[in-house]
Amino acid sequence: MTDILEKSQARQRLRSLGEALDSGALKQVSRILNGGLSPSDIAHLLESSPPRQRALLWNLVEKDLEGEVLQYLNDDIRAYFLSQLNVQELADIIEDFESDDLADLLQQLPDTVIQEVLDTMDEQDRLRVEEVLSYPEDTAGGLMNTDTITVRPDISVDVVLRYLRRHRNLPPMTDSLIVVSRRDDFIGVLPITRILVSNPAATVREVMDTEVEPIPVTMSDTQVATLFERYDLISSPVVDDTGRLLGRITIDDVVDVIREDADHSLMSMAGLDEDEDTFAPVWKTTRRRAVWLGINLITAFIASAVIGLFEDTISKVVYADRRQHGRHCRQSNPDPGDPGHGRGANQQCQRGLAAEP
Repeated sequence: MTDILEKSQARQRLRSLGEALDSGALKQVSRILNGGLSPSDIAHLLESSPPRQRALLWNLVEKDLEGEVLQYLNDDIRAYFLSQLNVQELADIIEDFESDDLADLLQQLPDTVIQEVLDTMDEQDRLRVEEVLSYPEDTAGGLMNTDTITVRPDISVDVVLRYLRRHRNLPPMTDSLIVVSRRDDFIGVLPITRILVSNPAATVREVMDTEVEPIPVTMSDTQVATLFERYDLISSPVVDDTGRLLGRITIDDVVDVIREDADHSLMSMAGLDEDEDTFAPVWKTTRRRAVWLGINLITAFIASAVIGLFEDTISKVVYADRRQHGRHCRQSNPDPGDPGHGRGANQQCQRGLAAEP
């Protein structure tokens, strides 16, 4: 019920924002943008607006919201907005990004700009992002987040609880802690729910789950999505070929993969790209769709030629079908005692005979 109410309120705010834009009330537009809409709603609004109006709206978005909005934009529009920012502005925007989201964003920038942005980060964060950037975008390594909480198997559950209490904020989608050796080799996972119900004096080794299979860093993103769907996973550890823990993948990133695959399959049928700007210039969209349009044109010519070759055969089949239908009507023998039945049969017969030339 709460979700329905929130969606209704969001639609109302979008309508109000549209009315404010039409009337030129920029202060009201800014108030609605920054006080009433979620980052995903703002991104959707930007994508559905013409370029001039889009630039106006982007300039009204508050600085502390820009980073979140950028994460929801399609590639074309996000790349355009990123190109308008200097290195310091980029560094300010990405300050609170998770390593996987930051890597996705940086991959749309020139190499020189990427290096300049990385130079503004502290060493630990830079190394995390560089590790994610070292893997192809469509692999588990490109999806993973290096922000994980790990524990040793020989400590007690009570120590783990006290350790967690010192963390005011856990990483998003943390449903379990990852158990590793002193060399960071993956051993198992310790679900948060199990921590809460276990004896505080028990060791992690006694209560951890060792049946969880980690995901290889080289696995494709579609295979990762399949695993998450099949086993209803919320998060999963990622390891290298030696079994050393590298990071984890969370369901929010997998949902993005599933949605992108579905959008790509649907839009490719029309020669479109899910990351393409709806309001891009005609010459640009035509160039992108030229191959698809050419293939469609060729297949249309082939279909027309095939139909032309068999035109006589098709005509004979249609003619034979009409004659057969008319003959069936003439052979029907309605009950003479049923006037209504007779009239219906005569009408069917007339329709069948009328079809004959």
